[in-house]
Amino acid sequence: MIRTDILIIGSGIGALSVASELCKYNKKITIITKGLRKACNSSLAQGGISVALSDEDDYHWHYEDTMVAGCNINDADAVMKLVSTAPQVILDFINTGMIFDKDSTGNLAFGREGAHRLNRIIHAGGDRTGLRVVEQLLRNITTNVNIVQNEMALDLRVNNSKCSGAITRSFKTGEISYYQADYTILATGGIGQLYPSTSNDITITGDGMAMAYRAGCKLKNLEFIQFHPTMLTINGKAYGLVSEAVRGAGGILVSDKGEKIMEKIHPQKDLAPRDVVAREVYARYLKGEKIFLDISDIDNFREKFPTVTEICEEHGVNVDDKMIPVAPGAHFHMGGVEATPEGVTNIDGLYAVGEVACTGVHGANRLASNSLLEGLVFGKLLADHIVKTPRKAEEFEDKIPESKLDRLPEKQEIQKQMMEFVGIVRHTGKIHTIIDWFEKFVPDKNFGKLDIINTDNEKLEIYNMLTAGWLIAKAAESRKESIGAHYIVED
Repeated sequence: MIRTDILIIGSGIGALSVASELCKYNKKITIITKGLRKACNSSLAQGGISVALSDEDDYHWHYEDTMVAGCNINDADAVMKLVSTAPQVILDFINTGMIFDKDSTGNLAFGREGAHRLNRIIHAGGDRTGLRVVEQLLRNITTNVNIVQNEMALDLRVNNSKCSGAITRSFKTGEISYYQADYTILATGGIGQLYPSTSNDITITGDGMAMAYRAGCKLKNLEFIQFHPTMLTINGKAYGLVSEAVRGAGGILVSDKGEKIMEKIHPQKDLAPRDVVAREVYARYLKGEKIFLDISDIDNFREKFPTVTEICEEHGVNVDDKMIPVAPGAHFHMGGVEATPEGVTNIDGLYAVGEVACTGVHGANRLASNSLLEGLVFGKLLADHIVKTPRKAEEFEDKIPESKLDRLPEKQEIQKQMMEFVGIVRHTGKIHTIIDWFEKFVPDKNFGKLDIINTDNEKLEIYNMLTAGWLIAKAAESRKESIGAHYIVED
């Protein structure tokens, strides 16, 4: 048994934000991460952080833009807490040594992205914001934090709706570890790898959501999955994200015939909400059209977007030609484990932060650059809550179920099915097809407890993908109207 005050599963911005705050209180903190410490979506995030810090901005406008992008089904109180708290959190983060990009006058440089009424996005290292933020948070963490790499969380240790830690297994040694913790925090990211094309890290397979479901957590808004309109795509294969900031800087989506495809689709044209842009790009992609991001109007592209430049040229696309081939890919999950802005779930002692959590701030469609902000701000709120909420984990013996898996599909088959039935466009009469397909792989048809000790990491990862996909499909079938990222076509 390994004893720790706080167990954090995941190593992205949400996880590190909590850890960096709790370091101040001499807590023993353990972070376990499925890959290396920087292997997370946060490190890959090219976009910036939206925050009302410019003299021309007001957090009430940030609130309104967030609500509109989310189709007004957002949790209004959570949104207000996010945007009103954000300016001070960012200023405090800068005071720890974080350096954001400056304009020619030496002040913070503000960029613009889709559905924002004005420039309010701050960046670091051009399009390397996520990585720079992760690196700064790692610098802020003290020696009280033990980061265990290449360790997969298998299940949460829950008894009578109380969580006392988690069971894990090392990828390197296969050793099983039982962690006992007063506070257990899910920060495992989203579900991007359930789809064939995604901006997400290879480790993001819905593990947190699947574990939470098995533990009895309430889940919310699972049908809302944001697809990013511009993944670098060559011969049908995606190779990385082309940040929305490129369109914010003047990039224009065009067809292979030179037509500006968003011109008559939405008043904000190329800076329309992501679901609108993704559907238009996808519709043309299905017709066999090739779509490009025309960057002719962006000066000093290589300097402004070093990551995009690197990804393009690594795969034979010369940015000096001014045309980047793109197609949509799974990007962000608005749904997840139902949680308050402070990370509180319906399971005592279990918290959720970042993309795995559904606090309601994103509604049906996330506003660009609100995700890194959510991780930083709500990570701090969660840390503050823990400090004010004394708790001791109960000791109990884990009872591992005996149910085993007879057969499992390949990951690629799951991805193909997800894109066809619960992708960018969903057909009302067909969603049940994938639900039936998922259920044929499990004995009890409700994805309950599993003999995790005798199920290796690779099989468990596939089981988690099946569980997450099944939950998403059932949520999609239940919501009958099109709204935001859940776009329904009647058969």
